[in-house]
Amino acid sequence: MKAKSIKGKSTEEISSAFTESMADGFKPTLAIVFISVKQDRESISKLLDEKGIQIFGATTAGEFIDGEIEEGSIVMMLLDMNRAYFKIEFLETSRETALEDANKLGITGKETFTNPAFIIATGGVSLDGEPFVEGITQGFGKPPSSVDREVTIFGGKAGDDLALESTFVFTNGKSKDHALLALIIDEDKIDVRGIATCGWKAIGTTKTVTKSEGNIVYTIDDKPALDMLMNYLGVEIKLDDNKEIVSFLSSWYYPLQLERENVDPVIRTAMFANREDRSLICSGNVPQGSKIKFSMPPDFDSIETVVAECKGIKDNAQQQADALIMFSCVSRYLSFGIVMKEELEQVQKIWDAPMAGFFSYGEYGKSKTGKYDYHNNTCCLVALKEK
Repeated sequence: MKAKSIKGKSTEEISSAFTESMADGFKPTLAIVFISVKQDRESISKLLDEKGIQIFGATTAGEFIDGEIEEGSIVMMLLDMNRAYFKIEFLETSRETALEDANKLGITGKETFTNPAFIIATGGVSLDGEPFVEGITQGFGKPPSSVDREVTIFGGKAGDDLALESTFVFTNGKSKDHALLALIIDEDKIDVRGIATCGWKAIGTTKTVTKSEGNIVYTIDDKPALDMLMNYLGVEIKLDDNKEIVSFLSSWYYPLQLERENVDPVIRTAMFANREDRSLICSGNVPQGSKIKFSMPPDFDSIETVVAECKGIKDNAQQQADALIMFSCVSRYLSFGIVMKEELEQVQKIWDAPMAGFFSYGEYGKSKTGKYDYHNNTCCLVALKEK
């Protein structure tokens, strides 16, 4: 399987880069497209659709390609994957139907391939990612090949350049802010391996979520959650007096780590706060009774952790990939800035393959000692290799 990565700041630039990529006879069947909401998704989709190329697309909070970081642009991974080896599914969804819709997707995957892998992207700033993982897993059921093997799920939550208003996923002829998009791959034909890794370090003592509902945390150790965050970390957060629900990016530097037995913690970012009841509205579910710790912004050791764990998914030093897809939380970019370039370059160097990715509002994948989960503040790498 051949792969080529291209980028551009306009549909015209992408069209030119696309034509150049095909000069040697390359004929892609699939385009993985990560695009700023400022760009024209419709014209990009039309360009690819006219060439008979299937689209897996998501809007971003920044893009990157082959170690280079972009903003407000379009990056694309073009693959000449055999059309019999993949299928794209697009489902409109909502907070109320997310679990049911993901369950349908899991069933579709099972009916399509014996061993499917799901690479997903989800739109909708307010949608929790957990039901999508849970639903796909339930719908697929126990894999027939092994009772110990989980169904493979990797991906990212679409962004909108930090506006936190409307995020989109799209494919041929379809685009929606509240939707679930899946690239289902036949793992009997394409090796799909990846890891979700973080490097964020917990601090202080373990605390208890004493009141929560879904992704809303009201109290921690019986104290208002927002006040706990501000007082415990010494962080002054200015809230807009004219709005009850506000977003505050500074909180993304101090996510909650949910402790779990025998597996890695899972990170939950407080994306919004309620000025009236002092609650935190997180990007994922935080069950009442959860044991948590706060986290501090990462130091540069976390880049080394990410690179080492990405290297750890290779079976041997000679193993390569045809293409690399990465979903990296935008909070990592907010923390590291241009130093993120070093992480991207080092990860790509491990596999020596074309890479495309975007800065996301949440990530789907499996940590080193965990199960497939919805994550925040995480870097999720996926390596594809035709068998």
